[in-house]
Amino acid sequence: MKITRILIGVDDSPYAHNATAYGFDIARNYKASVALVHIIEPTMIPPGAGDNLSGMPMDSTLGVQEVELNNIQTSQSKVLIERTVKEFGEGLEVTTFTQYGLRADGIIDCSKEFKADLIVLGTHKRSGFDRLITGSIAEEVVRHATVPVLVVPFAE
Repeated sequence: MKITRILIGVDDSPYAHNATAYGFDIARNYKASVALVHIIEPTMIPPGAGDNLSGMPMDSTLGVQEVELNNIQTSQSKVLIERTVKEFGEGLEVTTFTQYGLRADGIIDCSKEFKADLIVLGTHKRSGFDRLITGSIAEEVVRHATVPVLVVPFAE
């Protein structure tokens, strides 16, 4: 098997940071190009949410218009990706993606667009009730990806 293109999923967590280090080490060993993907999930505030104490309706955007919120998320994504490239990407060809939507779907879509040979992800090691409620992005990617997925556990 030849690894020439590695997609690494990044977010602002120590789990993703740890996996990113692994991914870039593999890229250097195989002289592979790297793509970083950061997924921005839509922020949803239920319409008509009210203050339970006064019964008054609350502003569903908490004073920030949806467009402004989208701009803030996009800006934070850009900073995260730039910081990651600066920390790990020296001497490597790095492509970047910022996707909007569901994380697992976005990662899989980017792997296809980038023509990745390998996907590298960190894991939060959720279990029990927390995993039941939030699901596992890494598990979803493993189930639906068409290329190998390396899930890097986080050791404290």
